Amino acid sequence: MTPTPDTAPRVDYRTEPAQYRHWKLSVQDEVAQLTLDIAEDGGIRPGYKLKLNSYDLGVDIELNDALNRVRFEHPQVRSVIVTSGKDRIFCSGANIFMLGVSSHAWKVNFCKFTNETRNGIEDSSKHSGLKFLAAVNGACAGGGYELALACDEIVLVDDRSSAVSLPEVPLLGVLPGTGGLTRVTDKRHVRHDLADIFCTSVEGVRGQRAVDWRLVDAIAKPAQFGAMVQERAAKLGEGGRRADKGAQGVKLTRIEREETPDSLRYAHVSVDIDRARRTATLTVKAPVGPQPGDVAAIEAAGAGWWPLAMGRQLDDAILHLRTNELDIGTWLLKTEGDAQAVLASDATLLAHQDHWLVRETLGALRRTLARLDVSSRTLFALVEPGSCFAGTLAEIAFAADRTYMLALPDDAERAPRLTLGEFNFGFFPMVNDQSRLQRRFYEESAPLEAARGAVGRALDADEALKLGLVTAAPDDIDWEDELRMAIEERAAMSPDALTGLEANLRFASKENMNTRIFGRLTAWQNWIFNRPNAVGAKGALKVYGTGEKAGFDLTRV
Repeated sequence: MTPTPDTAPRVDYRTEPAQYRHWKLSVQDEVAQLTLDIAEDGGIRPGYKLKLNSYDLGVDIELNDALNRVRFEHPQVRSVIVTSGKDRIFCSGANIFMLGVSSHAWKVNFCKFTNETRNGIEDSSKHSGLKFLAAVNGACAGGGYELALACDEIVLVDDRSSAVSLPEVPLLGVLPGTGGLTRVTDKRHVRHDLADIFCTSVEGVRGQRAVDWRLVDAIAKPAQFGAMVQERAAKLGEGGRRADKGAQGVKLTRIEREETPDSLRYAHVSVDIDRARRTATLTVKAPVGPQPGDVAAIEAAGAGWWPLAMGRQLDDAILHLRTNELDIGTWLLKTEGDAQAVLASDATLLAHQDHWLVRETLGALRRTLARLDVSSRTLFALVEPGSCFAGTLAEIAFAADRTYMLALPDDAERAPRLTLGEFNFGFFPMVNDQSRLQRRFYEESAPLEAARGAVGRALDADEALKLGLVTAAPDDIDWEDELRMAIEERAAMSPDALTGLEANLRFASKENMNTRIFGRLTAWQNWIFNRPNAVGAKGALKVYGTGEKAGFDLTRV
């Protein structure tokens, strides 16, 4: 029996350029080029061929890594060209046959990670001034066009055949799964009636019409295409906030971990799985020992610098759990160590925030925390003796659905504390551009001002509860029972209903393009992925490529 994508070995998100099978990264002065040249037999799972530069999760794992290589190892780069190494085909999108043999959970996790990678491109453009240009040198369909849409500009070759398209609705009976619909309207401002035509036609739009409809920014004949791409990429990068010329990049060393069937151990993060309770305990550890205090020391520490190393390890742990531990529904978030060491690290980050490496490290932390926000798992933060929920690490508590803090009024020495810092007030926004405290208090001024007035003070459970920073503060008599009941209650509820509940409550009052991608689009896509019109025996996704016509239930729901 051939393994399906869900019965094959676990996914490892760690990679490096020497292991790439699908992407080539090259750098020339201030311009980098990412060339997509997908190996047909290089699928992350067996059972399909990656034809026509179509991609699967493995392709996007490489892309995510390559983007981080540009951010950290090539600080002189100000613009990135994304193009294809294949003749007359840019990218045909997600591999349809992979989707056809995948479970619903695999498809959703795949789409979510792909969305986060595309969002990361836009995040770097916004916060780091690293600009992206899609050089569409051939047919560009579905997820291929969605990759182009994530870039700042799109240049399309005008060769009378190359077109951009989002053909998922007419061909597959599903939606563009990585933000295509939302970026067409919210980002490129394609008029809604033209977008309707575009998204219901198989052949797509080419040439000057693609420019007129705002689907691309420019076209060029094949003879002029390369020169236009280089010229526009250089212009895009002008005035960017990247490093000064001559800056030396930081090598992203492999993320090392020890793994057992029920645990992961990194230098600064640990994961312990309790399968009976269906919980994973993620513990993030404070820095230990002397830490860099100036930019020279930060650069010397490189990938071993605590904020960067911790952020990368936490990111890897989140991705591992999301993909490989589907039935572990509750994550218990803990911290451990010296809160003052965390605050000292924050002070260094704050003092040198304009330095390129610090800025990119803040970006890595921002994206990792945002990955936590959109994970479809229950998040409970536990503030216990020995915790260090301070500054940056307090954001983990504020990301949680509930935060429990142990009250020890008669033992001040052991009593846990929670300490706010400047980084809790907007440095790590969620995907909706709100800080987690703004989300918590619906941007009401009084509780936010009260919280700001407590910056730097180590708050005990009563103070944190009064300020609204924690959910509950049981004493040591009730602590174990209250946690046990909360965890058991959660484990007894429908995971589907909890996913919907948590997503709605986490992103309650403010929307932007990213929340619509993760919320509106993803919710509809999840529903459509379960419907027989897409995945039934005669569903469009199932019969694609067989020559058989899809059989639709014509009832509108």
